[in-house]
Amino acid sequence: MNEDQNARRTLLKLGAGGLALAATLDVGKAAAQSAPTSLLRKVLDRGRLICGTGSTNAPWHFEDEKGQLTGMDIAMARILAKALFDDETKIDFVRQDPAARIPNITTGKVDITIQFMTTSGQRAQLVAFTRPYYIEGVALLTRPDAEMKTFDQLLAAGSKARVSVLQNVDAENLVHQVLPAATVLQIDTQANVVQALESRRADAAAVDLSTVRWMVARSPGKYADSGKSWGSQLYGAAVRQGDPDWLQFVNTVFTVGMFGHQTDIYDDAFKKFFGQEPPQRKPGFPNI
Repeated sequence: MNEDQNARRTLLKLGAGGLALAATLDVGKAAAQSAPTSLLRKVLDRGRLICGTGSTNAPWHFEDEKGQLTGMDIAMARILAKALFDDETKIDFVRQDPAARIPNITTGKVDITIQFMTTSGQRAQLVAFTRPYYIEGVALLTRPDAEMKTFDQLLAAGSKARVSVLQNVDAENLVHQVLPAATVLQIDTQANVVQALESRRADAAAVDLSTVRWMVARSPGKYADSGKSWGSQLYGAAVRQGDPDWLQFVNTVFTVGMFGHQTDIYDDAFKKFFGQEPPQRKPGFPNI
């Protein structure tokens, strides 16, 4: 019997209490083995995680009825705090504008930024990105009582299908990638893009997939998902460059929290904010 098998047998004999003790000891070993300057040591010694995020963009980060931060980004921070301290509440949130996401990392104001941040090569020159925790895309929000509520109906309507989208240089091309004949209504704000749908000026609103799922989950009698999404982009957290121990720790925690044996926080948040069950994780060949 090899060393790993002996260790597993020992933990099984110890039971739940032994597993908890072993987990505590492993955290201590990780801190001792990491580089003296690594945030892994500093965060554990401090006893709290400092996380940069926003507060005004549901379903990612926003205030609940009690004024407490909630959302999918907040759930990812809770997963990290749970792994660090066995307490998902040991987080100090720094509320920041999107423009501060990278500066607050590079200056050390926060340990990590978790704020629906799109991974890109340009940004990766300034910060280190974690593994993705969501694949964003564009989707079509419709009305459940409309004649054109599915993608196939919108496509068949040709130029009669009116699609509202946030005004930008690529807006028309973005819509025409999937609805080549649709009439595109470029509108100044995201709120007005949705309002055009509500007032029936538009038959569909081209918005983020996460926004579609959030709005449909909250108000299924008011909004519908056409069933079409495209143009994927990765959302990941960001940490300071040059600290492989901290980055590796966060990546490991995210992987376990999304695909391993501790998925409760992620799964609950995914269902709450997107109205969907996460895909089933099947034991066997790794698919993470």
